[in-house]
Amino acid sequence: MNDGPFHTKISGSTAIVTFNRPNSANSLSTALLSELDSLLSTLITNDVLKTLIFTGAGNVFLSGANIRELRSLDSDSARDFSLAGQRLFQKIVDAPQLTIAAINGYCMGGGLDFALACDIRLASSTAVFAHPGAKLGIITGWGGTQRLPRIIGKARALEFFVTARRLTSEEAFAFGLVTGIFDPVVDEAVALASRR
Repeated sequence: MNDGPFHTKISGSTAIVTFNRPNSANSLSTALLSELDSLLSTLITNDVLKTLIFTGAGNVFLSGANIRELRSLDSDSARDFSLAGQRLFQKIVDAPQLTIAAINGYCMGGGLDFALACDIRLASSTAVFAHPGAKLGIITGWGGTQRLPRIIGKARALEFFVTARRLTSEEAFAFGLVTGIFDPVVDEAVALASRR
């Protein structure tokens, strides 16, 4: 299925969802969150599927919230946007399938929150991780502040959030943020799914 901003390929019991908005660095807009929510609702209720793999086109996994759109939100619409992301990412956490983030490139802000909601995170050697909100005067509202400390520890997570520094795939592996580094990363995710 090639539906809008996603390419979805189903092979046997595995679905591969590729974020395909390279012109906007795979940013997560309000409209995209809604479309992704609909897609996930379809996939997680498919009893044949045992594994969901998420990756990005080009050199970006997900770049997070659309900053231009964020600037236009008032307090009510910002709250709605935050809650929509929280509900969506919790849907990933609660999915009956194994969820794998095959992080092929930049994984920033809300994109990292998305990856944190997955059961397993694999990285390519060129993957880059960051929560740049501190440089913009904002902090993620999609669950990353809760999930990241559970995965890499409170002190490292706090430093990561307040400095907005970028991690290489090697650093992410050393911190336990990802479980391995593979090229091509999607192939490893598919191989992992086939071993289930």
